[in-house]
Amino acid sequence: MNNIPDCTFFFLAKAHQKAHGLLKNKLAPYGLTNMQHLILEGIWYQEGATATELGKLLILDKATLSGIIDRLEDGGWIEKRPDKADKRVFRLYPSIKANNLKDELIEVRKKGNDFLLADFTMEEKIIFKRLLRSLFLMG
Repeated sequence: MNNIPDCTFFFLAKAHQKAHGLLKNKLAPYGLTNMQHLILEGIWYQEGATATELGKLLILDKATLSGIIDRLEDGGWIEKRPDKADKRVFRLYPSIKANNLKDELIEVRKKGNDFLLADFTMEEKIIFKRLLRSLFLMG
């Protein structure tokens, strides 16, 4: 471990790999990917959003979002409904299936967060999240 260079990019990549793998394993029984879960949570928090609005909320480009939304719809997780004012626009809603599993799936993510940061003190968790948020909001 002492031979690893002090490289922020490397450590961030490895932390992402570990976190991604952890959540991936927890979501596998539900047939959801990490990104699908993220988008589903976004829809729970902004029910009735358009894909454009959801993309802005989650900072995802339209191309990435489009395919994932289609797979969530095909899997019975979400419903697309035409906007009442503009029939060309679709609004996104969680399905009954999604709403029935909402609390359970959010708890899966929360427990994953807790497990990932289990060795951190409360102060370290606060600082770590603050630093991640700062990196996220940069430039």
